[in-house]
Amino acid sequence: MVKALVTISEHANRVINVVKAEYGLKDKSQAIDKMAEEYEALIFEPRVKPSYRTKLKKIEKERTLKIGTIEDFKEMYNIK
Repeated sequence: MVKALVTISEHANRVINVVKAEYGLKDKSQAIDKMAEEYEALIFEPRVKPSYRTKLKKIEKERTLKIGTIEDFKEMYNIK
């Protein structure tokens, strides 16, 4: 475990206290750990896997179906 002495703003201190209270944590260290977990999930998880990128490129190369306007669509399927 790493120990650090940090200087934070009053606003950041309030945010940490809210996180601490919201999750029922014992101290600010646990609140900062929780914030880091949430940040990691928010920022790092949404990255696209390489296999999915390959799949997306294949889909982009497929022929698209042009429908035209909504009137053209209604006419094509006899919708009034």
